[in-house]
Amino acid sequence: MAKTVTGIDIGSRTGVALKGSIKGNSFVVTNFAVVPTNTSTIADGWASLSEALKGGFKPGLTRTGISGPDLNIRYTRVPRVPDWQLRKLMGFEVAEVGGTSGSEVASDFNVLPELPEIEGEDVVLLAMAKESMLEDHEDGVKDSGGSLDACTPNAIALYNAWLRFGVLMDDTVLVANIGHENIDVIIARGHDLLFARSLGGGSELFDEAIASRLGLSASKAEQVKIRHVDLDPDARYPDAAVEKASTACKGPAGALLGLLSSTVMFCKSQVKLSGLELNRVMICGGGGALKGLDKYLSRGMNVPVERFDAFQVVDLSKLDPDTAGLLEDHRDEAVIALGLATSGSDPAAYSVEIIPKALAKKRDFMGGTLFLIAAAVMAVGYLGWYGATLGQTRDDLNANASRASAKFRKADKANKETVLLVTENERLAGEASELFALVGGGEQIGRAAGVMHASLPKDFWITRLISDESNDDELGVPRTEKRPILKVMGSTRQGTDRVNERFGLLVSALEAGIDGMQMKSSLGSQGSRFEIELTTLAPGDEGVPEAPDEDNADDSGEDAE
Repeated sequence: MAKTVTGIDIGSRTGVALKGSIKGNSFVVTNFAVVPTNTSTIADGWASLSEALKGGFKPGLTRTGISGPDLNIRYTRVPRVPDWQLRKLMGFEVAEVGGTSGSEVASDFNVLPELPEIEGEDVVLLAMAKESMLEDHEDGVKDSGGSLDACTPNAIALYNAWLRFGVLMDDTVLVANIGHENIDVIIARGHDLLFARSLGGGSELFDEAIASRLGLSASKAEQVKIRHVDLDPDARYPDAAVEKASTACKGPAGALLGLLSSTVMFCKSQVKLSGLELNRVMICGGGGALKGLDKYLSRGMNVPVERFDAFQVVDLSKLDPDTAGLLEDHRDEAVIALGLATSGSDPAAYSVEIIPKALAKKRDFMGGTLFLIAAAVMAVGYLGWYGATLGQTRDDLNANASRASAKFRKADKANKETVLLVTENERLAGEASELFALVGGGEQIGRAAGVMHASLPKDFWITRLISDESNDDELGVPRTEKRPILKVMGSTRQGTDRVNERFGLLVSALEAGIDGMQMKSSLGSQGSRFEIELTTLAPGDEGVPEAPDEDNADDSGEDAE
């Protein structure tokens, strides 16, 4: 019998609940509800939804979506190892993040589909969420009359919805669900997931821009956005008020365009797919329905952008007319809930299931410990009968007990030694990381200085050379990690001709002379100052860069630091 699951997506503006199950090649929706939440807390959102569901919607087994700043999704390249060893590696990763954040976290992971560009290694998607957020979801499910199946990142739910209900081709597509506060994004190539991420900054940016420009309340600004704003670059506005509101939204639209574009670059950096090219973009969610947004993004990203309608192939025949009409009105906002229900009911779905630790212990007890207790009771009964009827074997049992005790002591000793070795390994790993930063930073300075010594144009000079451990998404160094970043600042002599061309040659020389480098550069508007930031030590790079030739040592700086 098909497993029926309710997918619930709690947002800051709406709470969506969708119940159904897999039937053959289709998904059958058996109930649907959507209520306004208008809150910034998960607990308050659940309170609004729970009250609405008391009218007859029984959630039963429930899969809830998680997103936002309390969710952390990261990617790790590891050798292909057995499952038990992979679980141990991910356990170390989670312990490190939990210790850094100072908060209890729960986690789950899954291996991305095998990538032909990466031989002999797997890319692991690791999702971590704060226990406090998971507990809010668990309490909300209980108050609604359901039982928590698991919490799944919205981006993973979006991937499962795309995999089952999207138009799949052998191309690379970015799918974005634009909510009020967050944007959940996936990048898929054909059937294979390449990247999933939760971004901050959703459609509320449009509301804030309209409210600020037109002097309106937040609720009124949202109404103006829905009814009047048109972001189509070729749109002709019927009056000045509509044009003013639409123009106010161009800034947030540009920020959204930048977020989606940077996601592609971040995917290349994290998963190490430097040759990845995007072919199309699909958008959904309440913010994705904004008029003209698809055309605006298409012009900015130079790829086709369309709306993802996941309900074209979903069976809605079990819904009454009123509920079907409600779903029709909110089909853009219901994609995540559909993906959550699909994730829970389809055994073949890509699975990332995070549950609170208390619930995990309870399930472990019911699934493992309780069975062991029952087995132990049966064993005791059997041994009693055996001892009563075959007393002559008692000496053998005592001997076996002595041997087992000796084995236990040996195993306990080995375990203690292992714990000490793991602790020492963690300490050595920390020292190795510090040494890597010191040596790598020095070699990085040497290589850059060597290239600039040979290629610094006439009338250009270096004023400052700074190496500091920092982070920069543009250089492939995320906020969760710090690596040595070299910052070069310089000036040009007043009146120097062809400054732009000469600066471009310097940048090209650096790119050609330093392999594996991430770099960004800028030239002042007057051409009198320039700045270059670079690193060869972005996360995932192996080893320390090779030392430059001694003949290329930097002696061109006048005030190096």
